[in-house]
Amino acid sequence: MSIKKITVLLGFLTGLLTGVAQASLVIPMQWVAGANSGKSAGYIRADDTPYGLMLTPHLQGFSQGMHGFHVHAIPLCDDGGRSAGGHFDPVRTNVHLGPYHGSGHLGDLPVLMVGADGKATLPVLAPRLTLSELKGHSLMIHAGGDDYSKNVQKLPGSMIRIACGVVPWH
Repeated sequence: MSIKKITVLLGFLTGLLTGVAQASLVIPMQWVAGANSGKSAGYIRADDTPYGLMLTPHLQGFSQGMHGFHVHAIPLCDDGGRSAGGHFDPVRTNVHLGPYHGSGHLGDLPVLMVGADGKATLPVLAPRLTLSELKGHSLMIHAGGDDYSKNVQKLPGSMIRIACGVVPWH
């Protein structure tokens, strides 16, 4: 299936799922590393759907490819994003297994895909999360990808935090 067909299909699914959305929240994202630190990287819209939490990015200025994407425990983005703490893990599994595994960090999200134009616009679905669970935490984007394994540190750039957004409590 071509990228264009996937984009059209995701656009259709997003419209379908957000058409039945119960709530919506916009999370401003800012750069936490590099020359643009503190400047806007865009925003992510979060919507509850019957299938989980739909996160629709409206981001620009990223390098092309996959970027790790997570909910972090603390609603702060200071100190290069380090103040956000680790991944949201309310039942203390201490295991990074990705968004589709029945256990592991609840904050593990699907990777963000960035196009050649530096924009991320393809929505991702986090089937284990709701908007109410997202509130009072932070969203973090990493420089490198994520293989949803315990050994994610082996991927280039996977630990480097580049963009962050605080999710409001309300």
